[in-house]
Amino acid sequence: MECLTAKQNEKIKSAVSVRDSAKTRRETGLFFLEGARLCADAAANGIAIYRAFCTSKSLEKYAEYSEKILAAAQECYEISEEIAQKLSDTQSPQGIFCLCRTNEKNALNAQIKPDGKYIFLENVQDPSNLGAVSRTAEALGVDGMFVCGGCDIYNPKALRASMGSALRLPIFTCENAAEVLTQLGENGMLTLASTPDSSALPITEVPMNDGVVCVVGNEGNGVTQETMSVCRHRVTIPMNGRAESLNASTAAAILIWEMVRK
Repeated sequence: MECLTAKQNEKIKSAVSVRDSAKTRRETGLFFLEGARLCADAAANGIAIYRAFCTSKSLEKYAEYSEKILAAAQECYEISEEIAQKLSDTQSPQGIFCLCRTNEKNALNAQIKPDGKYIFLENVQDPSNLGAVSRTAEALGVDGMFVCGGCDIYNPKALRASMGSALRLPIFTCENAAEVLTQLGENGMLTLASTPDSSALPITEVPMNDGVVCVVGNEGNGVTQETMSVCRHRVTIPMNGRAESLNASTAAAILIWEMVRK
């Protein structure tokens, strides 16, 4: 295994660029992972690992994880603790990092279950919300998640917040939410747009026997009017308190629960 000791090494600079820039991720087709378990999850789930970087200490401390990671990686490098600090996006780095190949699924060409349950995020900006929703979606058993606009699904903070769920849950991306939702509706799926407006149909009263896709909008502006107009129903979460709305990930969790429990 080759040892890297210079912080200005081109491989290290490239990894930092992938970590920090959505543009670089799009151009290179790579994304950045940090942490023993998250990197091992990638290896276990068939994610193509291009480069793995590990400190000597991490190879000993996380031997079970690192063995799987190194076996799956195309290239492996031992790095110094100083370089680990440069690569890390956390306060207490474990010393294991990977560059992986992206595997985005285009929503317009995706294999969608006609009787499936899907959550749809439109322009959600906060990576913590994106990660939390994917974690909830996997935990409660929906069939997948659509992401249109907003935060990059390969944002390192979103991947960490997902606790590996974003690597396992089917995620479909698109540029035009209304176009995709129109197609899903034409294919017989029930399309729902969530809103804090109390005049909308309570989500608790919506029959969900067949396929359903429910949209959660931007943290500040909600679902766009264009998207709202193509959905079959506007739905709301009944609230008795004084708060006017819910956090996007909290709202998504309640909507997902309503979809799967029915």
